[in-house]
Amino acid sequence: MEAVTLTKVTRNGQVTLPAPARRALHVEEGDYIEVRVTDDSIVLTPKKLVDKSQAYFWSPSWQAAEREASEDIAAGRCPQCWTACEAVPALAARWGTLRP
Repeated sequence: MEAVTLTKVTRNGQVTLPAPARRALHVEEGDYIEVRVTDDSIVLTPKKLVDKSQAYFWSPSWQAAEREASEDIAAGRCPQCWTACEAVPALAARWGTLRP
């Protein structure tokens, strides 16, 4: 989707994001916007801050593991076990004999 709108820079360098753009990108008051300058353009990208305690989840290695897990689930390589009694035989079948 590409929409082009003209907006004006005010005296203090402020720019109003047009309502259709805000709605399309779910930008709300108080959100952060990354400003990147290219050769002849300014690119604005909405950003969300992540709590420090949750930052690990967004690391490249964790995201790669999440993608791998999602692929395994989609391919049926993860049996559903609702109890430990169901999980032990499933794990033993996958990984071999389990030691107590």
